[in-house]
Amino acid sequence: MMEHLVTGLTYPGENIKAAVCYLYGKLYSVPSAAERLCVHFTERLCDLFLATLKNAQARELQLNCIGLLRQLLKYDYCVSVIMSYSRKGVDSASPELFEGDHPLPLMLKKLLLSRDEILQIASAQCISAVLVHSPAKYASVFIHADIPEFLFECLFCMSEILIWSIYCCLLLLTEEQLFFSKCYTVYGIEPILRSLKEILLLNNTELQKQGLLLFTEILKRQPVEIKLFANNALFRDAINVLLEAVHSPVLEVAGEGMKAVAAILRRDHVNLPPIEYGELQKLVEGVLKRCSDLSLAPFNRRFMGQLRGRHQNKAISQQGQFLQSALESFRNACRLAVECQNDPVAQENAFTAPNSEKKDTLKSFSEFLMRMCDSLCIPIVMKYSERAVRPALMEIFISTLSILFSIMPHICKNFSIKLATCCFIRLNLELKAKFCTGQSNPALNQACSSFLHSMCLSLHSSLEKMADSSQEDQEISELLQKSLPQLNFSVLESLSLLSETTDSCSLDETLRNHQYSLLLLFYIAFSQEDRFVPEVELFSAIRSFLLSVQDQGDCPPPYVFKAVLYLLASSQDKNETLDLASLSAIRRILDVIADLSLVYVHHPLMLKFFLRYPELMKRFGHCILQLWFSCEDYSQIESEEAVISDPAVFLQSFHNLNSLLCMLKGNPSALLMLLDLICFSTSEVVHKVLITLKTFLKLNEDIHVCDLLRNQFLQILQKLLVENSSSTLPVNQNLLLSLNLLFLVQLRYIKERELDSTDFRLLHLVSNLCGKCSPADHEILQPSLNFLYWSLQQTTPSSQQRVVAMLFSNTALLELLEKVIHCTWIAASSSEPTFSSSGEALLCSAWLLTASLLTQQHAYSAEVHHIICLDIDKFFSALAFRREKPLLFFVSILQFLRAFFRQNLCSSFVKFVVQQRKEQSTEDASLYPLALDHVLSLAIHLQNLLVQRDLLLSQSVTGCLEVLLAYLQSKNQSIACHIASQPWNKFLLITLLDGGENSFLQPEILRLVAIFIRYQKTTFFFQTEISRILENAANSKLTDLSDVTVSTLRSFLLQVQSGTCQMDSSQTASVQILLESLPSTSQTHSTHQGMVCLGGVAVCLSHIRD
Repeated sequence: MMEHLVTGLTYPGENIKAAVCYLYGKLYSVPSAAERLCVHFTERLCDLFLATLKNAQARELQLNCIGLLRQLLKYDYCVSVIMSYSRKGVDSASPELFEGDHPLPLMLKKLLLSRDEILQIASAQCISAVLVHSPAKYASVFIHADIPEFLFECLFCMSEILIWSIYCCLLLLTEEQLFFSKCYTVYGIEPILRSLKEILLLNNTELQKQGLLLFTEILKRQPVEIKLFANNALFRDAINVLLEAVHSPVLEVAGEGMKAVAAILRRDHVNLPPIEYGELQKLVEGVLKRCSDLSLAPFNRRFMGQLRGRHQNKAISQQGQFLQSALESFRNACRLAVECQNDPVAQENAFTAPNSEKKDTLKSFSEFLMRMCDSLCIPIVMKYSERAVRPALMEIFISTLSILFSIMPHICKNFSIKLATCCFIRLNLELKAKFCTGQSNPALNQACSSFLHSMCLSLHSSLEKMADSSQEDQEISELLQKSLPQLNFSVLESLSLLSETTDSCSLDETLRNHQYSLLLLFYIAFSQEDRFVPEVELFSAIRSFLLSVQDQGDCPPPYVFKAVLYLLASSQDKNETLDLASLSAIRRILDVIADLSLVYVHHPLMLKFFLRYPELMKRFGHCILQLWFSCEDYSQIESEEAVISDPAVFLQSFHNLNSLLCMLKGNPSALLMLLDLICFSTSEVVHKVLITLKTFLKLNEDIHVCDLLRNQFLQILQKLLVENSSSTLPVNQNLLLSLNLLFLVQLRYIKERELDSTDFRLLHLVSNLCGKCSPADHEILQPSLNFLYWSLQQTTPSSQQRVVAMLFSNTALLELLEKVIHCTWIAASSSEPTFSSSGEALLCSAWLLTASLLTQQHAYSAEVHHIICLDIDKFFSALAFRREKPLLFFVSILQFLRAFFRQNLCSSFVKFVVQQRKEQSTEDASLYPLALDHVLSLAIHLQNLLVQRDLLLSQSVTGCLEVLLAYLQSKNQSIACHIASQPWNKFLLITLLDGGENSFLQPEILRLVAIFIRYQKTTFFFQTEISRILENAANSKLTDLSDVTVSTLRSFLLQVQSGTCQMDSSQTASVQILLESLPSTSQTHSTHQGMVCLGGVAVCLSHIRD
């Protein structure tokens, strides 16, 4: 029957041939029958069938031939026989042989060219059926027959089955290198992109996946030397297609799109002039944002059924695979950026206009990658890792981070710090401990080790160093490279390893390297506030390590011992004090290292650690403090106002200084070391030490500390004066700070104090220093005059007499004082302020000191070697109120005038120089050296100053008015009465009243009323005020009044009671009752001198009040 059946193919009628092919197809569809017909096919059927297929014209015959062919192509031997004809053609490379031997590729190509969709589909499926058996063996036959070209042409259709069949063929052809070398991919990339764009609009998920898989394979296998994309427009089309795929709602399709993205991010694919960095950014951002859109609901293990749990685990696994593909894309983008760094052409867009901003550059792309890593990549991975940890995913993630270290080296430091503060050292060590023990996951182990190596080197090189550390960085790099791949331990295992001790007879180098590496890792983590190691256990482990080193006589490298010291210092507060053996080991190693800067870390805890132990402080304290101040930046702590205005904000802003001040408190040894540094350190360090001590004294009022510092100042000042022994005395900041500090020390003594020999020697030095200065040396003179003023006001009478004698014996000082206060006329005569704030402060101090000297010289009858002469007209002109002048200036000059009036303007120390007057009235003669104009102008000036409503100024004005009227009373009573009885005095009182409930009981009001009623002829003008005062006093709770108010009120009542006032019987009785009811005042206000510093000027409040 088979013999007769095969002869049917020789009949001319195509209907018979079609029937025969149909029967053969049915027979070969049965595998057992096909096996028995193997020889029949080889000897009889093959030639006739191929001839029939070639010459078939009827559609029925063509379809039945294709049907039979598909059945035959299921079997290897049939494929081998059929394709042997084609192989002959390929081997001989003879087109004639192809045509004569009926090669199958040409027949299938003919079917592809037909417009019959069914035949095209069948042809593509037959090609796939052949290639499935052996692409390497048969793909070249179809390629030489130009089949790929016709397959690409057939992609311009709407048939999903045909497109699927073509995708399958092309996917198999990609396994043959000839497919790429003959540039078929370059020819077909546009049809592929067009078909992908169309099918992504359909709902055929499998077709979309197959198309993206084909595109991915082409991108992966395309030879580097053959560019796949001929122009930028085609590349942009590919980017848009991939973005569409990535944003597909079907996760499997988006996953295939992710793989294609990873494949396209290759240097040869994007290296078109210019490189489309903007398109790459759009692609990478789309990939990461698609990952952020994944639904990562919290994993709920409670009450979860087995089926539901399986589904959720499957979803987590799919999401992990998807995220892994996305990370692969991002890693390739980062690699691309690194590869482009060495290509000048790839640095920036060459087609950018010369003067326009260059946006599409490698730099902008690199910055974009860093931002994406920070804002999307890291958060997405960490969020997924809360649910599941995939070693393969983490390997890609960690290796990506390692690549980012090379993208922008100039921001590598900030990148490392951010990763370290986000616990990435801990994360990598945990990954190594969990997944990399033994030989497990070597790729992850290598990625984590490489990341830790890069980050540790970056952080270590960014830390403050006292000297060049390139050699040290090289040693650390070699140590970590050698040890990190083997450090796959948990935290507890790491601490056990750190505590491990080798045999005393031998030193295990591997163990030591592991311990050194662990110490470096812990140190860098702790320095970035990632304290993932329990501090108590760490402290104990380091103690064991120290003892082991001590027993072995070993000495760790400086960079390792730096880590040891920092870790001990960081965990010391939560642990007990180190024992003597551990301290001995530390001392021995530090002595061997010798240069302490090699192990110094600039951190308050490190300084606190050394100052905590006397054994370390005594030996290394000076050096540690010197290093501390060398590293500190005091440029923002220079201004005195920053400390005074708001100490809490100041200390919060300057954490290091605050920490140091806390260490100094209660540590006299450390304070003495600071004073030693002033004597023996560099000028820069001395400057910072002085600022520290100055701040310390402003914030602490410990008298014992002041005693400690004062005893050292003599040596300090002597040293500084020797260094600045020039006759011109140029401004030296350290000398200025020392003088300010000296005054601050004195200012802390609230009660009067007997001066000792040190005080007098200091007084001698400072007064001599002032004598060498000029009035322009404001910065030196200001603290010096403050110190002299304090020495006069805050000491006992016996010491005060010696101070007065010493100062009056210094003619140069007195001459300087005269020159300084003469500067007052320069400022007063100018229409605009010519003095700086420091110059005004110096004038205030000079007037206050002169006033104090004037009083004390009169009290002790001190011998005077220089008389200060003041032009009387210029002096009274200077008293005119000017808004640009500080109120403290008027307080100071009025203090002088008050002291001078008390001596009736007659003194062996100061005298008024009176210019010869043309005409002199009897009033002028009686008031000499004053003139009536001086008195009247002074009265007006005092009234103007009084209405400024400043407490200190009011006290000075009131006191000066009182002594003025007393002076006038002794010289010319009518003038005194005239001044006291002026009608505007009543309006002055009304102006000063603040409208409060007891405003009449203000000390200044009481004192003024008492002064006016004492020197006027009648009390009619002030009768109302006297009544109001008595009424307010009667209605007040006298025990609640201040001592100053009580004292002033008593003086006022006594003045009223003296008989100068006309009162009725009820007022007289009220006065008596009030005097008897007034409480006794304490003596604190008289013994408490009230020395304060206002605007840099020392002011004794009791000096103003008296």
